[in-house]
This record gives sequence, structure tokens and C-alpha cells, in this order.
Amino acid sequence: MLQTDWEGGFFPLTLHFSEDYPSKPPKCKFPPGFFHPNVYPSGTVCLSILNEDSGWRPAITVKQILVGIQDLLDQPNPADPAQTEGYHLFIQYTSCKL
Repeated sequence: MLQTDWEGGFFPLTLHFSEDYPSKPPKCKFPPGFFHPNVYPSGTVCLSILNEDSGWRPAITVKQILVGIQDLLDQPNPADPAQTEGYHLFIQYTSCKL
């Protein structure tokens, strides 16, 4: 029995750490075209803890980043959509489940 819709899938994620890490967050990207409400069409992950201006803290660990992305895949954040089509489909799907 599957625990999530994503279980068993292969989701290549690239984390790029600049020379300014940990002062600045890593860039986290899926391949372009990855379809998820909180992933931009470019593949960039839209997650508050990766936002250099508001959510990032140097104490955030790589494990916390990966768990945050894993949680985001399983439970999209409709308050912070990164792509229109993914957002609308997510809203349509969740309203049908009610």
C-alpha cells in the first residue's frame, strides 16, 4: 500500500551550494518542467526556508531542507503557488475531495 502519491517515484533534485553557504541558501531545482504547484516551470523549488530574504537561516541543515521539500511534494502549499496550471489543478483536486 502506498503512503503518498509520490512513493516509489524518482525525482532528481539538484542542490547547488554557493561559496556564500551557509549565509545564503542553496538553490534547489528539479528538472525544468517538473509539474507541482510549488515548483516553478524552471524547476526551482518554492519553499519559504529557501527564501534568502525571509525564511533562510544559516542554522538550517541539509536534512531540514530535504525533509521540507519532501513534505512540500506530499502537501503542496496553495498559499505560495509557483505555477498557475499546477495550482489550479491542485485546488480543483482538493475541492473534489471535500
